[in-house]
Amino acid sequence: MAKVDRRIIRTQEAIKKAFLELMAEKDFDSITIQEISDGANINRATVYLHYMDKFDLLDKVIEEHIKNMSDICEAEADLDWIEGTVHCMEYLERNYLFFSTMLASEGARYFRSRFVQHHIEEFKKDVDITKGKNLGQNEDVVVEFAANAYVGVVEWWIKNKMPYPPRIMAEKVGDLLERII
Repeated sequence: MAKVDRRIIRTQEAIKKAFLELMAEKDFDSITIQEISDGANINRATVYLHYMDKFDLLDKVIEEHIKNMSDICEAEADLDWIEGTVHCMEYLERNYLFFSTMLASEGARYFRSRFVQHHIEEFKKDVDITKGKNLGQNEDVVVEFAANAYVGVVEWWIKNKMPYPPRIMAEKVGDLLERII
């Protein structure tokens, strides 16, 4: 694997941070590359070295977090629902600026649909409609219900400034998921 220059990583992090801060303040459509570069304290041309435009930047930021969530899910596959969910909740807490911005901004619809789709794919791995509580159910309905319920609770938690610590949320959400999936 090629070694990535730390300066490139720092520059990309500064760009993403400036972008998210702007999205928290104003409508996505009104954000300019100049504002992003000013916020990151870099030249406009430097932004274009890393991203085609603000849409590419938004896509890459969303994809990075979805991939990180997927990696967490893969790493916790052998854990029970509650322990696995703790890791997800802690990730959400560590990345509060991103998630609170995405769930409250114009980019929210696109992000929310990607976030739900990620959870649909993860929950499909655990749904069994051949026996137990989901015997005779439609797998698509169970998975859609679970993914949308989970994302809805995460939205509520983040929009309310995380009133419960990650472990408490994980216990509550994990318990509910065990009843559904």
